[in-house]
Amino acid sequence: MRVVSGIQPTGKPHLGNYLGAIRNYVKLQDDAAAQGGECLIFIADLHAISMPHDPAELHASTLELVATLVACGLDTDKTVLFNQAQVPAHAELEWLLSGTARMGWLNRMTQWKDKAGKNREGQSVALFTYPVLQAADVLLYQATHVPVGEDQKQHLELARDVAQKFNNDFASEQEPVFTLPEPIIPPDAARIMSLRDGTAKMSKSDPSDMSRINLADDADAIMQKIRKARTDAEPLPGDSAGLAGRPEALNLVSIHAALVGESVDTVLKRFAGQGFGVFKPALGEVLVETLRPISARFRELKNDREALDAILARGAARARERGRPTLDAAYKALGLVRGR
Repeated sequence: MRVVSGIQPTGKPHLGNYLGAIRNYVKLQDDAAAQGGECLIFIADLHAISMPHDPAELHASTLELVATLVACGLDTDKTVLFNQAQVPAHAELEWLLSGTARMGWLNRMTQWKDKAGKNREGQSVALFTYPVLQAADVLLYQATHVPVGEDQKQHLELARDVAQKFNNDFASEQEPVFTLPEPIIPPDAARIMSLRDGTAKMSKSDPSDMSRINLADDADAIMQKIRKARTDAEPLPGDSAGLAGRPEALNLVSIHAALVGESVDTVLKRFAGQGFGVFKPALGEVLVETLRPISARFRELKNDREALDAILARGAARARERGRPTLDAAYKALGLVRGR
């Protein structure tokens, strides 16, 4: 079992990132290790330059994200943690796969359409070919499993299509160059919504800091944000069916359930008939207790530049070693001559 996943270093990591992805990384690293496998988690800084960005902010965000992942429990002895830019094989393999990927496949990517909007001609080539780099990210390491949300399933399907076509065109059935990765959609992955709009995902890009709980927020900030989170005037029902049409209420109850490891129905039974004047302080306390050790460790690591650089350098060296055989095999399969 080899699990590979990446996360973009844009904005400050928040509760949605933690409950939706980072917490599952910690579980996956332990599951993979228990099966004699391995987990590779990378900071997707090459992906970040597909959109307009500030170089200084990208650099700072990359280091902050490393600190966040380690603070949340990622063990760099079990997990290969690195950033793409220190492993040139990602970009090399993307180019090799660009001869196999098809324009029609990329044109059908819904995320391309969403991000490009009406001004497709004004977008970068990198934004259009983003899924090819994603394919290279996982195929380079012969990933067997890739954790994906619903919005990324289409990109993993493209990676499988690219791998299959490459194997069919340039390799034998007995010795394929690439493994076709399987998706992992964690059953308990929480979809955390904005504290200001229960129909929109909690996002780093939301202009209002009150819309999200940042992992670095202190106890006072967390309690204030929960206290001011948008809700309605109705009391909480006894089961989840009673939350239909109440997205903000559902969001807050879902956050509580995810934090304590219970179902939404179980949480509702405990608070049934009570208003948010009771529920919000209880949720705030759970959040503070959950995030306190993470925030403390994050602040400690954030200021230790030497430690963060060392983590990335060590991880990149391990990643380059693991990716080299696949890259060599791809060059050879394509008939390209390289010096040593």
